[in-house]
Amino acid sequence: MTRTEKATAVEELKQKFEEYSFFYLTDSSTLTVEQINKLRRDCFDKDIEMKVVKNTLVAKAFADAPEDKNYGKLLDSLKGPTSIMFSKAANLPGKVIEEFRKTSDYPILKAAYIDADIFVGDEQVKALASLKSKEDLIGDVIMLLQSPMKNLLGSLQSGQNTLTGILKTLESKGE
Repeated sequence: MTRTEKATAVEELKQKFEEYSFFYLTDSSTLTVEQINKLRRDCFDKDIEMKVVKNTLVAKAFADAPEDKNYGKLLDSLKGPTSIMFSKAANLPGKVIEEFRKTSDYPILKAAYIDADIFVGDEQVKALASLKSKEDLIGDVIMLLQSPMKNLLGSLQSGQNTLTGILKTLESKGE
């Protein structure tokens, strides 16, 4: 790889890190070509971009990022073969890894970056896969806000039926 190609690759990585708030560093080195193709297809189907990278280029891209991104904490994870899964949803790569590992021991999670929070180690896969997406959290909040209103309306409607029943009873007694 020439110096120009390396500079271009670092710039591409910087753009990816700016574009995506969520990415996972993984090791998928022992997968066969067939398995890696299946993993890439699974990632593509879930709108996850998977890229095999050189650790030194990733380290250079991290070095140029603002300090508040905390990328420095990921440097220790850049050992051995590395592939990066970029995603718009925090939990999708975790779900893909968890599902894929039902048939294989790889990919191994080295680290994950979730909105400046860093999760290191393969034991984090379950926790990351169970994270709720932004849309799920908004839906939960809306449901919680609607619940008291539904209870109130239900009580008012049942009270209306009771009141109507009493009025009908009184009217029939009056005849």
